[in-house]
Amino acid sequence: KYNQQLLKQTLSEVEEVKLMLRTIFAGLKGSFNFEQSLIERIACEDEVDREILRLLFGVGSPGLLPKDLAAKLARFKVQRFQISRRILRMNKRLQIEFGEEVAEQRGWHWALTSFAFETWGGNEKAG
Repeated sequence: KYNQQLLKQTLSEVEEVKLMLRTIFAGLKGSFNFEQSLIERIACEDEVDREILRLLFGVGSPGLLPKDLAAKLARFKVQRFQISRRILRMNKRLQIEFGEEVAEQRGWHWALTSFAFETWGGNEKAG
């Protein structure tokens, strides 16, 4: 019982620290330089997510339909509806941490947001 109580207390303290970090980060967001690896580590769960982002960066502003993304990712055996769900999950994870989204829907197409495009573009120029 004591260990469970200690665990709950520790978990609540960790959550307080996370909240404090998010608050500090929100204040410094304008001066913070995001890197592609940081965004990928937070937003992406696996190689399929990374590949989706790379494809979206490659096509630029017009974006791609989920069925076109699924066709290009045939080796991973993902369906078109799974593409949209994966993008929404990536957006949710990034929204929680940074208050930004990685991709947005433009009509039926998915395209990188300006935030994500600047992050990827900045690294392409530097690297």
